[in-house]
Amino acid sequence: MKNVQAALAYFGLSFGAGFALGVIRVPFLVPRLGERMAELIEMPIMFAVIFFAARYVVRKFAVPPTTGPRLAVGALAILALIAAELAMVVWLRHQPIGEYVASRDPVSGSVYLFMLGVFALMPLLVGRTQSMQARG
Repeated sequence: MKNVQAALAYFGLSFGAGFALGVIRVPFLVPRLGERMAELIEMPIMFAVIFFAARYVVRKFAVPPTTGPRLAVGALAILALIAAELAMVVWLRHQPIGEYVASRDPVSGSVYLFMLGVFALMPLLVGRTQSMQARG
């Protein structure tokens, strides 16, 4: 149950930050810089959010420093993130999922897919860093 709580907290922190950044990116950066540049500018900020959110939930929920529980937190969180994003696309944008995927910029979309992988693995990665520091 702790892993589910940790995953939901991780998802919530990251999704909330991404949503807030989107509120800034879409009306202010996209018209001036274009979709690609605006999204690429946002990526390092989201990387920091992901790192700190993962580190926070791993500590707060005392997720064991072993591979299984850390991967479970990342897997549950990525499932929640993908579900929330697709729900927003369908319900808020009224856009079919296939059309949404096809409309993604090839460059920033590829970086976004990479960041989804980072998001899924970060609870494991921060756990390994913390375990190595504790031993070291």
